[in-house]
Amino acid sequence: MNSSEIVIGNVIGSNICNIFLVLGLAAIFSKKTIKIGYELIHVDLPFLVGSSFLLAVTIWDGIFTSSEALLCLACLIIFVHYTINTGQTHESPEMKKEMKPKPKKSKLDNKTVLILIVSSVFIYLGANYIIESVIKLSELLGIGKELIAISAVALGTSLPELMVTVSAARKGKPEMAIGNILGSNIFNTFAVMGIPALIGTLIIPKSILSFGLPMMLIATIMYFFITQDKEITKWEGWLLLIFYVFFIGKLFGLL
Repeated sequence: MNSSEIVIGNVIGSNICNIFLVLGLAAIFSKKTIKIGYELIHVDLPFLVGSSFLLAVTIWDGIFTSSEALLCLACLIIFVHYTINTGQTHESPEMKKEMKPKPKKSKLDNKTVLILIVSSVFIYLGANYIIESVIKLSELLGIGKELIAISAVALGTSLPELMVTVSAARKGKPEMAIGNILGSNIFNTFAVMGIPALIGTLIIPKSILSFGLPMMLIATIMYFFITQDKEITKWEGWLLLIFYVFFIGKLFGLL
């Protein structure tokens, strides 16, 4: 469909939304300050920062090639391997207290397999309809497809993270809340960018490079500094939310 700008718009927009909006709302609606276990940050934070800057240097020339996609997918494999191995040897005190004997693995039944297949089909069809809708909406409103992707589509793809993160924060499960955001952003950068680029080179619009990319890097750097004291307060949540309002307002010329 020659709409590669939807890919980069969705990735960068979703990463921005996850940090500014999702994490911001989680901190605001959490019953108390979100405490972060050292082990979780030790595993994911370097990969979050590294993935953001790797994406920046690979798209800086306006294209994202298949060789760069392979590099991102290799990083994804390293991240998954590192996370699994580190998770087995670095467990927070809270996690150790809550550990219970592992139940015996049960065999997959036909219902589970059927649900998996049907869900995959609906995800595929939904993705196609989203792309077609973005293209038509772009033509109707006379704005770039990347603007719709970086705002509306990105917000839609971040809604599951929003529900899970806010719910986990309110239930006093900070590892789940923070890990959900970190994992989603890293996966977006490495996999969501990497897999489509194996089919063909992605063209990066100038609007993404001039505004979207810098905002994503700002969000990543802010996350890095906010989490250094291993907690996220409500006022920091409001600060993140203000940045998201600024992002959307600037994107559509409202500010």
